[in-house]
Amino acid sequence: MQIADPFGFFMEGTNGRGVLLVHGLTGAPAEMRLVARQLHRKGYSVYAPLLAGHGNDAQTLRKTSWQDWLVSVQHAADRLAGCTSEVFAAGICVGGKLAMFAAHQRPGMIKAVAIYSPCFRYDGWNVPFYYPLLSPHIGWLARVPFLDRLNFSETSALGIKDERMRRMMETISGEGIIAKFPGKGLVEMYRLGRALKRELPKMRTPTLILHAKEDDLSSPSHASYISSHIGAPNELRWIDDSYHMIHLDRQHRYVADFTADFFEANNASNRF
Repeated sequence: MQIADPFGFFMEGTNGRGVLLVHGLTGAPAEMRLVARQLHRKGYSVYAPLLAGHGNDAQTLRKTSWQDWLVSVQHAADRLAGCTSEVFAAGICVGGKLAMFAAHQRPGMIKAVAIYSPCFRYDGWNVPFYYPLLSPHIGWLARVPFLDRLNFSETSALGIKDERMRRMMETISGEGIIAKFPGKGLVEMYRLGRALKRELPKMRTPTLILHAKEDDLSSPSHASYISSHIGAPNELRWIDDSYHMIHLDRQHRYVADFTADFFEANNASNRF
């Protein structure tokens, strides 16, 4: 069975199980292909949808909220559930938080979640110094009219340590990836993070947390916070030779292997 999606991609597997792969803020399904191929080789059906407001330009993204992005994930989970016996979900940064929320709001539908490089605010070693300074004030800054029209650039490394992989990322920029971060998108990212923190103690879906020790965009403390505050059984594992985009960087195969192992170990409740 196939899922027709002109913006995302679907790869039918052989084991009856499906993995929903959720891209990050300003990203696109194409960035999930490396992990998708590894999971597909292990028998999983893989579906990577496009989040609402993405795939076009910053102006279109500004018109959406994190709740709109969440609806995209929920609808995608429903579609994947229609053609597989079990559904799991994994996502990078914002995509991981959305996967957690989708699982939380649909108890039992998504069996387990893997989150890559969780981020509540940009405070990694390679972000401009004023990003962490502005983060605590994002609530009232969001009310400043001109902020909605501001765009912020990616860091020079693009969140990728491996230069070859970085060049590859640049080649897929025409596949729906938005080059600039609109101010509104960053505001919605912070709002999503605050909402997630409130719900963490009530979450029960088994969760794998993967984070790079050298993450250039978000401190490893974000992963530790989720691990220590989430109500669900969880496993925190560190990636030691990558930057923020661990699903694209030097150890993306490890990321896929850790993800598949976690899903296999439970289906995932039997693990704990």
